[in-house]
Amino acid sequence: QVQLVESGGGLVQAGGSLRLSCAASGRTFSSYGMGWFRQAPGKEREFVAGIKWSAGSTYYADSVKGRFTISRDNAKNTVYLQMNSLKPEDTAVYYCAAQRSGMGYGEFDYWGQGTQVTVSS
Repeated sequence: QVQLVESGGGLVQAGGSLRLSCAASGRTFSSYGMGWFRQAPGKEREFVAGIKWSAGSTYYADSVKGRFTISRDNAKNTVYLQMNSLKPEDTAVYYCAAQRSGMGYGEFDYWGQGTQVTVSS
């Protein structure tokens, strides 16, 4: 079992930046694929970014490519999402997720509680 705790959300103006963090419990963090998802009001949850267990491969939704960067620090059991050039349409609850397969995309097995990101225009 993996427990995930997100932090770093908040209110920011359009064009600004935020960095989300996700701290994971467990000794097998380095073998998990990790991802970030988001869900805006009235919309389905969508994939934002993913990173393979080895950090050698990253994946992004088209809507965030070039603006968001996912990274991980296996020594700290933490995954990050650096969000730059934020837009009002990035407003959502952001969820961290962990994946036993390690691939960084596809189905994820464990989820955090979410952190709110609000981008004002």
